[in-house]
Amino acid sequence: METNLRPEKTLPALFLPSGLYIIHEGEGLFMCGKSLPDDPITYDDFRWGRKKFEEVIWPELVDYLPEFDRLKILRGWAGLYEVNTLDGNAILGEWPELKGLFLANGFSGHGFMQSPAVGRAVAEEILDLEPTFDLSPYRLDRFERGAIFPEQLVL
Repeated sequence: METNLRPEKTLPALFLPSGLYIIHEGEGLFMCGKSLPDDPITYDDFRWGRKKFEEVIWPELVDYLPEFDRLKILRGWAGLYEVNTLDGNAILGEWPELKGLFLANGFSGHGFMQSPAVGRAVAEEILDLEPTFDLSPYRLDRFERGAIFPEQLVL
């Protein structure tokens, strides 16, 4: 989206509890979006829906930031969004039934933010080094143990 709203500096990304996100890309450009419950979870019929954006996402955006009613939609994008639907957190560590297969998945938007620490922690585990981080809360077996900790704001 493009607008004549041109702040002097790039604004921080906004992630609303509803799942709507707004990322200022500078020079009057904003990237906005939201995963919706009825979004397809497949490669079939995989395209951006301008009408859905205008009818569902835009009203919420303008409700939160009324100045955005002047935005001009330049283009849209659709993509698969990897998320662990059981608790919204990463699944890390060696797969219990296949030695040598290590997991680092299920993040949703957290992966981008946590990737440096996760990369280090999983590499330490693969190399059998002293761990910097305790990965036990993120192990696959947490689901069997009932030790999930639901993320309240999945990005």
